[in-house]
Amino acid sequence: MAFREINGKMVEATVAPGQRLFSQRGAMLAYKGEVSFTPNMAGGQGGVMSMIGRRVANEDTPLMSVEGSGTVLFGHGGHHVQVIRLAGDTLYVEADRLLAFEGTLQQGTMFLGSQGGVMGMVRGQVSGQGLFTTTLKGHGAVAVMAHGGVIEIPITPQRPVHVDPQAYVAHHGEVRNKLSTALGWRDMVGRGSGEAFQLELSGSGAVYVQASEEKL
Repeated sequence: MAFREINGKMVEATVAPGQRLFSQRGAMLAYKGEVSFTPNMAGGQGGVMSMIGRRVANEDTPLMSVEGSGTVLFGHGGHHVQVIRLAGDTLYVEADRLLAFEGTLQQGTMFLGSQGGVMGMVRGQVSGQGLFTTTLKGHGAVAVMAHGGVIEIPITPQRPVHVDPQAYVAHHGEVRNKLSTALGWRDMVGRGSGEAFQLELSGSGAVYVQASEEKL
């Protein structure tokens, strides 16, 4: 396991020869050993298509490729850090919430509308988040950032979960999302988040929710 939680705002990553980690630029706090940090414009294992997707989504800041032998402390902006372990499934997470992840994971970019149709697109508009989200698939660990702590809420076929769009951090599993509102379209204009909007996640998996609606 590459990541070890030091406290709520820092994780320690073990870097071994022949293995690679990716991190957000500026996420390295300290390191020990022979470790190198180089910009990775290809966007992890996603290759050129992942890079294009990130640029379309205005996320053209390169990831840092971390290699060598040693340990690295990661954190960013004093945000809460949560480690999520994947066992072959796919994690959907906003790119600006990614702190670091293992190089064994395949990175991609998904247009939100492909999961939520038009409502998925609306969710990106009203929440202030991009219309694209990053996907990480395979076996490995991911460290994500959030405000005020994170809780994992299970999603089951019998019990969908409704989340404030701005409190959403990430989700994984066989899950579909759609935005619903108790207000009419005219009432929605100019409003932010809160009770006016609900992101409904249904299927089988889990969603990660932050304690604060503050944006990163």
